[in-house]
Amino acid sequence: MAHRERLICASSELAEQGRGVRFALAREGKPQPAFVVRFAGVPRGFLNQCGHVPVELDWQEGEFFDDSRLYLICATHGALYHPGSGACVGGRCAGRGLVPVPVVERDGHVYVMEEKQ
Repeated sequence: MAHRERLICASSELAEQGRGVRFALAREGKPQPAFVVRFAGVPRGFLNQCGHVPVELDWQEGEFFDDSRLYLICATHGALYHPGSGACVGGRCAGRGLVPVPVVERDGHVYVMEEKQ
């Protein structure tokens, strides 16, 4: 399947372990909610869907980290995910992690790699 890059945001919009940026990702012919955060200096993208049940994670738009700023948290169920990998690390995620979304950072901008339509 061929892919194309699409601009998500300026690199400066992603502070380390700070607010994320939401965007829609074209997958299998339809838009799906996704987000990108910065962790360990690198943008990390995921589908915005809890591994437990299909609800969006953020408790306020763009707020994906828990109070400690160490984990991504589902505001509905409290499931915790590692921000580097999306792996379930605790709570009600039934061992299912977040679905990663390929993102790249280049020339001061963050892009998502998505399927060509």
